[in-house]
Amino acid sequence: MTTIPESMQAIAIQGGSGPASALHLESLAVPTPGEGQILIKVAAAGINRPDIFQRLGFYPPPPGAPATLGLEVAGEVLVAAGRWQVGDRVCALLGGGGYAEYAICDARHALPIPAGLSFVEAASLPETVFTVYANVFDAGGLKAGETFMVHGATSGIGVTAIQMARAAGARVIATARGAAKAETARALGADTVVDTTAEDFAEVAQQAGGVDVVLDMVGASYFAGNLAALKRRGRIVFIASLGGNDVTLPVMALMQKQAVVTGSTLRGRSGDEKAALAQEVERVVWPWITGGQVRPQVDQTFALADAGAAQQRVEDGGHVGKVVLTMPGGAD
Repeated sequence: MTTIPESMQAIAIQGGSGPASALHLESLAVPTPGEGQILIKVAAAGINRPDIFQRLGFYPPPPGAPATLGLEVAGEVLVAAGRWQVGDRVCALLGGGGYAEYAICDARHALPIPAGLSFVEAASLPETVFTVYANVFDAGGLKAGETFMVHGATSGIGVTAIQMARAAGARVIATARGAAKAETARALGADTVVDTTAEDFAEVAQQAGGVDVVLDMVGASYFAGNLAALKRRGRIVFIASLGGNDVTLPVMALMQKQAVVTGSTLRGRSGDEKAALAQEVERVVWPWITGGQVRPQVDQTFALADAGAAQQRVEDGGHVGKVVLTMPGGAD
């Protein structure tokens, strides 16, 4: 029987918010799982942009979530609940608290690690895969035979969205900044790649016949191009607004295309909604992973103590795929 310690190493933010250098190790109490929750001995934790927004003070955790950072982990179950047994290898979607040696989560929000994946690879999946499935397939309604466009093709979301859309039988147009990133998107399976430093993505999309679904992380500065790229009854789905929040909406153009503009966040959804999403991800996406159609893309790993450097890697934008933290003792 594994002994559970009273304290653990976790990442805290000096002063409550600040630059990446404000992240530091701190000794915290090991969390106690409540009813329906599991305790995970964390082997690896994914880095996501919402973590950075929280560090900067712009994205507070929802009520009841841990105040510490980290939305996805992989590791072993130490306290069982629901379908899980002690020793099971899981990856899990969290409301927070993943940058730590131990984490708790709703047992319904954990999934078995697909065969053949390491803890590091598995830790790169939950936040990204749940986000893509919820927005591209649920909200966006992407179907086989349609055309899908994703911006930020080499981000964690981007590399996953390209592969999932292709696995679903869609044609993919991917945008990226720079020739090297564009070539990476092509290697991941995008049918058409746009280097936005040299080409107009809306023009390229129109020449390709238009798009049915756009997944956008940029926001205001790309809105006009997104709308111009859409086919009739196309859908634009926003998951971030790195290029601005406020758009001018040309209502007549929207009406003429019968377009749908929507968006969502993942973290604030109810436990029941996340549980239903987890079931769909396991049913639809996990076979794509085990079949090799969707492959985790890990850019770089950092030790837990170097969480600041890991977040800076993501902030700088040079990464391809996910940046992952590994816990003391290592991860396979």
